[in-house]
Amino acid sequence: MINLKGTISQIKVLKMSDHPLVYFQLNEHHCLIATHALNFLADVAVNSTISVVGHYNARKQFVVKKYSVLGKPQIVIEFEKSLYPPKHI
Repeated sequence: MINLKGTISQIKVLKMSDHPLVYFQLNEHHCLIATHALNFLADVAVNSTISVVGHYNARKQFVVKKYSVLGKPQIVIEFEKSLYPPKHI
């Protein structure tokens, strides 16, 4: 397994089905993620810094098995920017 770390510069959804396939560019590496792809889309955005673990396939694409967002996930950032005030109990 290979570990890469960098900034995302591009994200595309290649296949949307029961098992979605997402392409993203991490620095100069072309990466694919299928496992937990929907969670990945919720957690990252362009210019997010992440660390990924995986391997290269025959087409020299990096197939991601695990990922970790360095810093706050995008869904948390969007929640904090929300226009709705938090509920006070």
